[in-house]
Amino acid sequence: MAEVTLKAVRKVYAGNVEAVKGVDIDIPDGGFCVLVGPSGCGKSTLLRMVAGLETISSGEIAIGGRVVNQIEPADRDIAMVFQNYALYPHMSVYDNIAYGLRNRGTPKDEIDRRVQEAARILAIEPFLARRPRQLSGGQRQRVAMGRAIVRKPQVFLFDEPLSNLDAKLRVQMRVEIKKLQRALGVTAIYVTHDQVEAMTLSDKLVVMNGGRVEQVGTPTDVYRRPATKFVATFIGSPPMNIVPGVVAGEGSVSVGGHVMAVDDIRAGLPKGAKVDIGLRPEDLVVEPGATDGHPLIEVDFVEELGATQLFHGTLGGAPIVVQCPTDKVPTTVKRLALSIAPTLIHVFDHETGERIGRTFGSVAA
Repeated sequence: MAEVTLKAVRKVYAGNVEAVKGVDIDIPDGGFCVLVGPSGCGKSTLLRMVAGLETISSGEIAIGGRVVNQIEPADRDIAMVFQNYALYPHMSVYDNIAYGLRNRGTPKDEIDRRVQEAARILAIEPFLARRPRQLSGGQRQRVAMGRAIVRKPQVFLFDEPLSNLDAKLRVQMRVEIKKLQRALGVTAIYVTHDQVEAMTLSDKLVVMNGGRVEQVGTPTDVYRRPATKFVATFIGSPPMNIVPGVVAGEGSVSVGGHVMAVDDIRAGLPKGAKVDIGLRPEDLVVEPGATDGHPLIEVDFVEELGATQLFHGTLGGAPIVVQCPTDKVPTTVKRLALSIAPTLIHVFDHETGERIGRTFGSVAA
């Protein structure tokens, strides 16, 4: 079994700079966990602590039930794929993949079997005799993954491996990494700042901010029931709209002077209490011709995205974006009347930013 468990893991640098602030994560055997967050949130530091490349200030990391705090990186039975491919330019693809096995004294016939197997899985068999300079970026990243595969580790660690690729190739490699992980059944931890990568790759999504875990859950849970305003605006493209509102009564809020029913809101909130309302752009429905009883936005400009259009405007004094299928709403419109289902309205505490209501997935204390 290769489950990975982090208990109260902290990293403090000189000068009392706390980069990771007591993180708890459980990753099941064969799971694909993605750590996502902005630059400086601690995700790469956390990954490097799992790898043994950074010392742990306090807490415990276990791989396959074995605590690895004091175990050298080479003895943790992990393999890491970095953002830069780190290939030896003077060696062939075959020799790059085989290098680590040769250093471990693996028999020659076993090396050849593993290299050929990895090349077949990654579709790089025709390139085994080439040098890295003769390969495309995607092919080089496959070679880097091949070097990890041949070690047959318990855990794969990916540190933003697609950052150097163009947009089209990133989509292709994203699919290939997911298929590869499923085929091998290996536990994987993947670091990225790209929320689309995070959503599409993960079984378990960990959103980090300022060295803390903001929320853990499945991609769907995190997207549909964000635990905080930070998660709500970080996960999703375009991001969730956050507009000011007040509690209008039991199960209702007022936004821009219009009262809307809300299903998921904590009972007993005083009338008139300030709250922040979260509205996903794709959940907002345009009501053509309506003028009364609906929130109205003044349209500033429209973004054309092919299949969809984004209408930018203001609601309650805050910027708002409405996503519509192309040609459903004329781009010359100056005002839009909106509606939204009560189940799709998110309410957050104005001061703390925490969700006011039922949350899915765990929230950091």
